[in-house]
Amino acid sequence: MTAWISMISDEAADEDLLDALSLARTPHGTVDNVMRVHSHRPNTMRGHVMLYRAALHDDTNTLPEWLQETISSYVSILNDCDYSLANHWANARHLIANNEKADAIEAALHKDAPELVFDGAELELMKYAKKLTVTPASMCESDVAALRESGLNDGEILEANQIIGYFNYVNRLLNGLGVTTSGDTVGYYAGESPDEG
Repeated sequence: MTAWISMISDEAADEDLLDALSLARTPHGTVDNVMRVHSHRPNTMRGHVMLYRAALHDDTNTLPEWLQETISSYVSILNDCDYSLANHWANARHLIANNEKADAIEAALHKDAPELVFDGAELELMKYAKKLTVTPASMCESDVAALRESGLNDGEILEANQIIGYFNYVNRLLNGLGVTTSGDTVGYYAGESPDEG
């Protein structure tokens, strides 16, 4: 089983769903379960695809891609979302392209101790990610001021905010419907060596 609700196959899809599935296809030509779980409501699949690509894979983002994926992974650890963690830590590890460094970051995030491997703006982003994920009602202007003081501009702060918000959404979607990676190609860069992309 790949989810606690049924998912409609390409073969059983009507024209509207086929259109949404076409939008959701990965570079591998597949539709991951995180998107296929929307198959009973193609409009939410379309919305999810657009939000995901705008938050995490937009060409105008200026935070380094490895850091975007690391923030995604930390939020997924905090939310106990194995699905997102499997995919986005695989992406982060690929982009970090240094196994020793990646191992140290992974261990620190699982210990909920990002200060062991990060400082400056990177550490402030991890603190912001944790607070927004775990105690969102306690957020205050000084949390954003700390990011700015660490050297981040307002566009980068917004990028981080949207990545964190997106992963809090998707972690709850996945955990709430019991979605697994069974049948998925895990990681955007699956099959590539670190210097291929």
